[in-house]
Amino acid sequence: MRVPEFAPQPSQVLYVAVADHVAARIAAGDLKPGARLLSERDLAAEYGVSYVTMRRAMAVLRERELIQTVHGRGTFIADPLPPDHPDTSA
Repeated sequence: MRVPEFAPQPSQVLYVAVADHVAARIAAGDLKPGARLLSERDLAAEYGVSYVTMRRAMAVLRERELIQTVHGRGTFIADPLPPDHPDTSA
């Protein structure tokens, strides 16, 4: 599966667009379960968004159970992924 470029629509809330794009990268296998993500500041720079926007996007991803943050260690792709995620094998 190919990951589409990050191109949020004008009607889309930016932090949701970022979260959706990261989720698409996970579904495509670009980000593997257990992999450590860049810091929120580095991800914000990569996506060209503010730090606050990235923090809100990360909160959405945590709510979706796609990422896990371990204090002092970083943020990781959930391993295993939630059962309803497209990348989860049945």
